[in-house]
Amino acid sequence: MLHLRMITPADRTGQVVSLLERTVGTAHLAVLPGAARDPAGDVVMCDVAREAADELLSELRGLGLEEDGSVAVEDIAMTLSKRADQAEKEAPGEGADAVLWEHLTEVTHEESTLSVTYVAFLAVATMIAACGVVLDNAILIVGAMAVGPEFGPLAGICTALVQRAPRLAARSLIALLIGFAVAIALTTGFSLMMDGFGQFSEARLAADRPNTEFIWQPDPFSFVVALLAGVAGTLSLTSAKSGALVGVAISVTTVPAAANAAVALAYGDFEQTWGSIEQLLLNLAGIVAAGTVTLLTQKFLWARQRERAARPKPAKS
Repeated sequence: MLHLRMITPADRTGQVVSLLERTVGTAHLAVLPGAARDPAGDVVMCDVAREAADELLSELRGLGLEEDGSVAVEDIAMTLSKRADQAEKEAPGEGADAVLWEHLTEVTHEESTLSVTYVAFLAVATMIAACGVVLDNAILIVGAMAVGPEFGPLAGICTALVQRAPRLAARSLIALLIGFAVAIALTTGFSLMMDGFGQFSEARLAADRPNTEFIWQPDPFSFVVALLAGVAGTLSLTSAKSGALVGVAISVTTVPAAANAAVALAYGDFEQTWGSIEQLLLNLAGIVAAGTVTLLTQKFLWARQRERAARPKPAKS
């Protein structure tokens, strides 16, 4: 269940309450007349089954609440209520399958913004991976992959393509490209500094690295894994399964590929640099392609589910 808290202009409270009362899957409706001060208006609260929330939020936006009032949505960890159980049964479909497009757009918009924090995380992750590359240490590689924040912009691109939101697509693409460019440049400087301290060496980079050579040698499996990661990552976002998203982060070689490219560039090894860039682009393309197809599939299936739920049930003889 989700909890909705709305501030509504007094002249629209009746419309909002009427909408909530006729929406299947809602419960615990409460109205506090004149309780809101900024903006002034009434406070309306209710709980709604996740599978009924997306359509309800769209209709609330149609009433202009985002401009003249507000709509806040919170996840409810636990509800002890027979009425809530009934509302979930009445709502069509399963909550785990429902996609909250408003929430997804909001999350991806925030996660795909080019910021100092985003670039810092990506640069630090790439530097950790650089240490893993030189030491041929798979543990450091996995750790770096978990730290990398690049799935946010990738999800933003997928969402923008499905929702036809060019501004979100541009924002996400800029964050992705500039973020990786800055991270590679900083990691190249980091590699030269570590070389000056005697910790990195060209001999280590050129030596056999059975645990990390795959990073700059892309193959068909790289694209297959990227496709699967794109599906899993998208499902984790739409179903709010953050644990699954961590698994996705450590399954694709985006950050390690950027790190290997940076270290190889520092030593002028352009073969490894180009191979790493190919690996990076292959993974990014696979994630975007699979994520977009996953969202389109979810959108289609959920639309069909709504159509079936809206059909009148045959009368019993």
